[in-house]
Amino acid sequence: MDAAYKVRLDVFEGPLDLLLYLVKRDEVDIYDIEIGRITGQYLEYLEALEAIDVEVAGEFIVMAANLLYIKSRMLLPRDLQGPEEEDGEGDDPRWELIRQLIEYKKFKEAAVELRDREELAVKLFGRAPSAPVTDGGATLLTGEVGALDLIAAFQRVLARIEKNKAADREIEPDRFTVSEKIEYVLKVLPESESLRFEELFVGQSTRSEVVATFLALLELVRLRHVVVVQENVFGEIMLRRRGVGHAIA
Repeated sequence: MDAAYKVRLDVFEGPLDLLLYLVKRDEVDIYDIEIGRITGQYLEYLEALEAIDVEVAGEFIVMAANLLYIKSRMLLPRDLQGPEEEDGEGDDPRWELIRQLIEYKKFKEAAVELRDREELAVKLFGRAPSAPVTDGGATLLTGEVGALDLIAAFQRVLARIEKNKAADREIEPDRFTVSEKIEYVLKVLPESESLRFEELFVGQSTRSEVVATFLALLELVRLRHVVVVQENVFGEIMLRRRGVGHAIA
């Protein structure tokens, strides 16, 4: 891959955003989180971000350490987990994390409601359109699909590559650049229809090639040549050339 190529993604607001996403995706009760499972999924996300050279803030590392600590406490016999609180909450090592998630969920929902009200006010009273503000260097994902879903899809492709690599011990040299993969993505994407995200990686058998292709996709999204869409929450991710289908304005 291009040695100097770096990616900066505004993927999520913080570690609680990622945890809340994992809870919603698995459709589990927020009061009864499977700490072992969610810890494994959280660490897998961090590994996926690391694979595409996204800088992970220290708060995500702290949360990972906290999850591992809670998991270790859950493995201990109840009489060794520590003194119980008067209200009975101290006997569950997950409680503080659950409390934080519930409070964060409330703020997220309130933010969505305020945004909806703002959009309604704009429709009622109107205002002159303005050009979207960008920071120039960041790789920004479009509003059609959540960044966490895109990382999850990339994660599944990586898992497939790792599984195949375990069966095939032959080591191939890294020979892929982001520039080459940008040309590849533009060539593969059809002019008049959508392409499933996973189809972009068909025939690719090495981690380095998959990463280079994913970085190329992010670059094309940033340059607004490609739109990433998702019809349903946690649904299948589709790629479209800008101007095809319902491309954003």
